[in-house]
Amino acid sequence: MNRRPDIETAVRAAAPHALLATLRTMLADAYGALAVELHLADYGLRVLKRLDRPEEEPLSLHNSAEGRAFGSQEPREQQVRHGDAVDHYLPVTVRGERLGILTVRLPAARSTQEMVGELTHVADLLGHEILVAERDTDVYQRARRTTRLTLAAEMQWQLLPARACTAAEFAIGAQLEPAYSIHGDNFDWAADADELTLAVTNGMGEGIQASLLTNLAVNALRNARRAGIGIADQAALADQALYDQHRGASHVSTLLLRFELATGRVGVVDAGSPQLWIQRGRTVRRVELEAQLPLGMFEESHYMVQEFHVEPGDRLLLLSDGVYEAVSPAGEAYGERALARAIQSTRLLPAATVPRAILGELAEYRVTETLDDALVVCLDWFGRRADDGG
Repeated sequence: MNRRPDIETAVRAAAPHALLATLRTMLADAYGALAVELHLADYGLRVLKRLDRPEEEPLSLHNSAEGRAFGSQEPREQQVRHGDAVDHYLPVTVRGERLGILTVRLPAARSTQEMVGELTHVADLLGHEILVAERDTDVYQRARRTTRLTLAAEMQWQLLPARACTAAEFAIGAQLEPAYSIHGDNFDWAADADELTLAVTNGMGEGIQASLLTNLAVNALRNARRAGIGIADQAALADQALYDQHRGASHVSTLLLRFELATGRVGVVDAGSPQLWIQRGRTVRRVELEAQLPLGMFEESHYMVQEFHVEPGDRLLLLSDGVYEAVSPAGEAYGERALARAIQSTRLLPAATVPRAILGELAEYRVTETLDDALVVCLDWFGRRADDGG
């Protein structure tokens, strides 16, 4: 008997902090679940932390059954040692945003393919409810932290739309580093039936100053975008807002793109240091753009839109200067050659995991820790099929 409607009703009616407890009770009653646990990915995308026991040692994203399910984004199962039961590891993901893994232990006799389908639906439901619940409780955000965030990083993470997003025409993945002390770098996106707007911003300075500057820029861009204004005017209005506040003493480097979902035509405003790279087949190259003034540098700056086209199968990478200007212990810049190799080496990975992989290679190149922000946004373009109909 399908008990999913009862489970959905109970979870949606649960207190925001009590989603897991409610789910445990419902899965035990409906399916005979012996144990139900939730692990959430940390801000750095390195480990999975148990929701209700944060003091426990986190699980590796690479060397644990839960981590392998998280990486593959496919349900996995494992026989429990010395027991007649099976652990099911189910990705908790919402529109491409990978939140964590739901583990459900069932008696072996109940571990059927039909049951896995039921539990997969439950994991999807839980993901959506967590995003809603986060408006009213800190439980889930607190559980994702392996250490305390700086105030600047708190501000930046709260500003983000998500770390990944999927749609019929595209898939996006993004990551900020150092995850727990980021200050000036940020990314933003929004899509509707006809277009996708994507922005990368980098406020000058350090700490709270950089974070405040970026917050003003991102919200000014959003305000203009939500008024239905084109990207050139979005940049101009954000530029004016920053100049009015700081009179040219501070500025924000910005790369702003608008994609027509039906055609693949891309408009771009390059207002600063972030770089745009494209991978088409096995060819990787930097997209050369006409550099314009960073936002907020001068009063009433005017911005022009440049255009190019993307084709199905293209991959775009947006990178902050903390990536391509990183230096090795010997003082050698990371540079375009090393960056092209990193992009090639990750070509088979899905967009959601590419930024973490590139930043991992960058960390190996630097060897030592750095306070510089580094941001990678990856966009895979699928295009719109003729029968999609918008």
